[in-house]
Amino acid sequence: MTEQNTGHGPGAAADAPDADDNRRQVLYWRLLARLFDHEEQPALESASLAVVEDIGLPPALLDPDASVGSVVQRHPELAAEFDGLMTPEPEEDGGRDRAAEVRRAALASKVLLNVFASGSGTVTAEQLARWQSDAEWFERALGCRPGELRGGRGGAGRAGAGGGTGVGPTGTGVGGPLPDLSRLIPAIGPELGSIEAGLVKRMRLREVLADPALAARLTPSMSLIEQLLRDKDNLSGVALANAKALIRRYVDEVTEVLRTQVEKSTVGELDRSVPPKRVFRNLDIDRTIWKNLTNWDPEGERLYVDRLYYRHTSRKTTPQRLIVIVDQSGSMVDSMVNCTILASIFAGLPKVDVHLIAYDTQALDLTPWAHDPFETLLRTKLGGGTDGTVAMALAQPKIAEPRNTVVVWISDFYEWRQQELFDSMAAVHRSGAKFIPVGSVTSSGRGSVNPWFRERFKDLGAPVISGHIKKLVHELKTFLT
Repeated sequence: MTEQNTGHGPGAAADAPDADDNRRQVLYWRLLARLFDHEEQPALESASLAVVEDIGLPPALLDPDASVGSVVQRHPELAAEFDGLMTPEPEEDGGRDRAAEVRRAALASKVLLNVFASGSGTVTAEQLARWQSDAEWFERALGCRPGELRGGRGGAGRAGAGGGTGVGPTGTGVGGPLPDLSRLIPAIGPELGSIEAGLVKRMRLREVLADPALAARLTPSMSLIEQLLRDKDNLSGVALANAKALIRRYVDEVTEVLRTQVEKSTVGELDRSVPPKRVFRNLDIDRTIWKNLTNWDPEGERLYVDRLYYRHTSRKTTPQRLIVIVDQSGSMVDSMVNCTILASIFAGLPKVDVHLIAYDTQALDLTPWAHDPFETLLRTKLGGGTDGTVAMALAQPKIAEPRNTVVVWISDFYEWRQQELFDSMAAVHRSGAKFIPVGSVTSSGRGSVNPWFRERFKDLGAPVISGHIKKLVHELKTFLT
């Protein structure tokens, strides 16, 4: 064996980076092997254990049954390292810190395996809760808020969509530094949602709901709410009560997030046609002084005020009618939940008259419950075909004053009677009503829209809004304020 290979003597310093590259390569190969093959590779496992112990990390990182949260609980000093783990790392002046890259690779492998290697077979409530916790750590590693990418309660600033096992290093080969996965955020969110939905489907949900202790372990998510809404008619007693409690929790949490967005977006313009209230708190001192400067007495150094000026505080709140029409077919469940909640928030605003219609092959006027998204969702029936003409028949009589009405239509627009429905939508648009077609109001922004409708809406001058629900909030703000 030569001096260079032993790691002693003059060549040792030059060889150190190669050793770190080899360590990273071992961790990455184990990551890829476990993602694509559930069978354990003894050689890779023992080599990875040696690497982890060598760099001073706990062997629990390699335990597939240990959640990230449990590892952090036993080793709290690691919490800060997981936060922002997969965001760009500034390069040191002396070049790459290969030893730090090995450590990051070990931590990232733990998060990625726990999230993307979801296994098979029946899932328990505890396993689902553990996966959701690991998914939150993954979101934190990408620099997002917990729940953000999956469209959950964490809000949605950077939500996006995603590729599942495309998590291997890029650009520098399997032995290269940890890639900046934050660039893949637009490709990750839907994949997380898909994995979560698969886990929920593998649960014996009715048995879990019938046991209060197991039901208490469930964390509400869009996937879980979808299953509960689909199965609610088959539940009774304790199971139904637990299902309703989970739906209520999710609705309340998402409502809080959306209400904040709406409140920030719905401040109307000052209405100067309304005289300001002549009270002290509205006194405009700067303007009062400016307007009375001609009355300044230089000898007595006094300002004589002939007139007081007050600030305008009244804002324009013209009564508006908002008609929300939601496709409740199976492909639109995320939109159904979000828009039902959004409609209830707008229903609580002063002088906004909200009407809510849900449809598949039949239409249901949910206006009496529009203020309560929980009650509204319990009255929906997800699934079935799609025939928007039945919803239009309910909506048209509600458009009494077109220029004072906005019609929001949420659907993927894969319709049975395309031309007939589009003609009626075009008529609503030409009448002077504000017509807003929405193809997706999910928190992740992923959704499919019928190209036939998309092109015709564009020609009509009412292009389809697709993406985050914030886009719809912004669009409604410009009309309702």
